[in-house]
Amino acid sequence: MNQVKLVVAVVQDRDAVDLLQELTDAGHGATKLSSTGGFLREGNTTLLIGCEDDSVEEILGVIRQVCRTREQIVTPLTPIRGSTGDSFVPYSVEVTVGGATVFVLDVDQFFHV
Repeated sequence: MNQVKLVVAVVQDRDAVDLLQELTDAGHGATKLSSTGGFLREGNTTLLIGCEDDSVEEILGVIRQVCRTREQIVTPLTPIRGSTGDSFVPYSVEVTVGGATVFVLDVDQFFHV
């Protein structure tokens, strides 16, 4: 009997729709949760995908295919210390965004009711 796994994938919102479609086309269901990233404070999507152990590599392949990294110009607010109060000066920087953060967890039981 195969071990049941839970694949937790955190992806950028702009990749989520395509990823969900590709997973569905490949026969894998997923539960979509909205989440927010830490550094850029932008919207992310967290997908919960229950599957058999032998499906994990296929699911990871779909995630790798859809969720690519890309460069993006952002303007974070950086504090300047030393004045009477903290001041914030905006400046643009290029950061790498996209891709996916994926966790694969063992699951004792999995029910679809």
